[in-house]
Amino acid sequence: MDGDLEIERRFFLNERESQPWKLNSIASKIRQCYLHSPDISLRDSSLFYKGQNILNNITPEQKNIFLLNNEWTSRIRFRDDCATLTLKGKRTHSSALELEWTIDGVTATHIVEQMECPTVIKTRHVWTGPDGLVWEIDVFEGDLRNLIIAEVELPSEDYPVVIPSWVGEEITGLHQWSNSNLARYGWP
Repeated sequence: MDGDLEIERRFFLNERESQPWKLNSIASKIRQCYLHSPDISLRDSSLFYKGQNILNNITPEQKNIFLLNNEWTSRIRFRDDCATLTLKGKRTHSSALELEWTIDGVTATHIVEQMECPTVIKTRHVWTGPDGLVWEIDVFEGDLRNLIIAEVELPSEDYPVVIPSWVGEEITGLHQWSNSNLARYGWP
């Protein structure tokens, strides 16, 4: 579990046809299902979704962070053979508070199958830049086909980044391009 500030910059891509980011990258298939955040509740040290237990033994620090923030974006991500519950706080430009846990895959599957949750499906390519920063390039599928977004996580908001030549317009802080909004509303 990570309970800290996520700082990332996001971009559209140039060179979509040649896809140079695929060279020396690792790809994985991702399905992200967005939950109705008010249905997440805390009892003692356990999190529940619509009354179903999804996580036990959260730390006192995690509990305090959860209780102090009432504007979570909540999702379950399926990636490879892993299911992850993520709670993201309200984003301020490039930063957002984030809590994340690995959860039981059977429980995660049951939760998303019992409701129609807004979902994005994508292939993620993980590519390391010349400055050592890790870029995640998401190639979306389904109704979002032809959308490709790159993001890079940073240790601080003013951290210098070597922007690859295939990176285009920056969309950091534009909420209509968040994965959550794309899942709920489609193309802006």
